[in-house]
Amino acid sequence: MNSEAQIIISFLFKRSGKDELKDSEIYLPLSLELGWFSAREARDFATYAIEQKLLVKKGALLTPGFDVKKILVPVGFYPSTKSFTIEKTDVKVEEEPAVVDVVVQRIVEKADIDPKDILEDIKQIGVEKNIISDVALLFIAKKYNVDVNDCFDSVEKAIFKENAK
Repeated sequence: MNSEAQIIISFLFKRSGKDELKDSEIYLPLSLELGWFSAREARDFATYAIEQKLLVKKGALLTPGFDVKKILVPVGFYPSTKSFTIEKTDVKVEEEPAVVDVVVQRIVEKADIDPKDILEDIKQIGVEKNIISDVALLFIAKKYNVDVNDCFDSVEKAIFKENAK
C-alpha cells in the first residue's frame, strides 16, 4: 500500500515530466496551482518528505526516494487534510501566513488576476533572473504596484534559508 505522501510526490513528478525538482517546484504547485495546501503546509510537506526520505536532496534539487513509476495515482486524487505530520513543541506560537499567500492575495485583490497566472509569472521571473521564488514574488508585486514593505523580513529569511542549503 502506497502512502498518501508517496502518491502526492509521484503526482508532482509525473505531472512535471522531470526526474529532479527544486523545492519551490514542490510547494508552489501544491499550494497555488492545485490548492491542496496553504503555502506553509506545502513547505512543511516538503520538509516532512525529506525527513522521511521520500525526497532526497541532491544539491539544490530534490529527487524521489522511491520509484514514482510504480505508484498509481488514483483518478480524481485529492489528499486528506493531514497527509503528513510534523512534530511541534507544546509552545503555542501564532503562525503568520506565508509571505506568498499574503502577497498573492494582495495582487488578486488589487489587480483581479487569477492566482495561477501570478504563479506562472513567479516561475518565469525566477528562471529569467535566476532568483528564488520569494524574491520573484516581490518583482510581481512591484509590477502591480502592490505594497509589500511589511514582507521584506520574511523574504530576507527565505533568502538566508535558501543560501544555507
